[in-house]
Amino acid sequence: MISKPSQPRFSPRRLAPWAAMFAAAFLLASCSQEGSAPAGMGTPGKPEVGVVTLRPQSVAITAELPGRTSASLTADVRPQVNGIIQARLFKEGSEVVVGQPLYLISPASYQAAYDSAQAAQQKAEAAVPTAQAKFDRYAGLLKQNVVSKQDYDDAAATLAQANADVASAKASVETARINLDYTKITAPIAGRIDKSSLTPGALVTANQDSLLTTIRSLDPINVDVTQSSTNLLNLRQAINEGRLKFSGPNVSVKLKLENGTIYTQTGKLEFAGANVDQTTGTFALRAEFPNPDRLLLPGMYVRALVEEGVAQNSFLVPQRGVSRNTKGEATAMVINAQGKVETRVLAVRNSVGNNWLVDSGVGDGDRVIVEGLQLVRPGGDATGVEVTIDETTGEVKDRAQTSSSVPAASEVAANAPKAGN
Repeated sequence: MISKPSQPRFSPRRLAPWAAMFAAAFLLASCSQEGSAPAGMGTPGKPEVGVVTLRPQSVAITAELPGRTSASLTADVRPQVNGIIQARLFKEGSEVVVGQPLYLISPASYQAAYDSAQAAQQKAEAAVPTAQAKFDRYAGLLKQNVVSKQDYDDAAATLAQANADVASAKASVETARINLDYTKITAPIAGRIDKSSLTPGALVTANQDSLLTTIRSLDPINVDVTQSSTNLLNLRQAINEGRLKFSGPNVSVKLKLENGTIYTQTGKLEFAGANVDQTTGTFALRAEFPNPDRLLLPGMYVRALVEEGVAQNSFLVPQRGVSRNTKGEATAMVINAQGKVETRVLAVRNSVGNNWLVDSGVGDGDRVIVEGLQLVRPGGDATGVEVTIDETTGEVKDRAQTSSSVPAASEVAANAPKAGN
């Protein structure tokens, strides 16, 4: 006997709860569609977009320039006399002060030369009283015509020679003293001292080419940067036209380090170069920064944020709301007072963070579209919702709420009472 496949049994009691649940979901979804527009739509045919309302403001204009740090003072230490290094008197890598002893060169021969020079000075000084007495005596006898004029002149010459010998001896003593002092090499400046290139026992010569060590002053520290001559001309033109207010002679400078962090200390611009490099078309700038913690070391790559001036009554347009047309012009989509979308051509000057500083193309109260640009076209209607732009990332971080949300049909279905099996 051939058995027939069993047919699935549908119990009316089992289907009743599910039918009620789907019916409720369908009715709620229908009410939602009739009562409100889909997400991203203000009213039917009128897209909802994120906007930023522009207001005139004073904007500090800064230039970010590449550069490297350098010591404010640098001293190469070399011996000034010949001899054997007896001792190194400093710790490598430590901070030294002016006049601190660094090396000791064997002083024995220089001490002997100094003692000999002093003895020669004493000998020369001993001859002066005799020569002086003879000269005085001959001067009196000459008046009495007891001695000849020649004898008087010889006495005067002897006295002058004795005084000259004393002066020469004093100079020799001073030279010997200086050479003796040079056997103790001291720090010419204060700063951090480098490693020693020679050890005790090494023979050194006066003013040799090789260095013993180097001292660098790290507080304050210099930052040498370059700026293009084109930027300089644009800056001066903006100042002359009144578009930019010069910040004054005391220009402050901030520093961005290699890891992207901002240095806590503020520096000041020390000088600007007086000529433009013919090869690179740039000129040099130097800023000075306090460096009490010795965080900055010579040779570091940094970016200096130089305050050039203040642009008054200017507009900052978020970069995410600006694009380029086929002509390469910067444009932005704006919702006008009638709620219509229009395209504005912007005269962009330069970037300020995640914004563009524009000279023309927008005005006070203009609402620039920064979110939902794909939903609108020029001449169409749009509903603008004010948004906030994150200054760090340039992304929208906060969006105003325009209407209460309606529960989704799936949420209603999920929360409906479950029927038993």
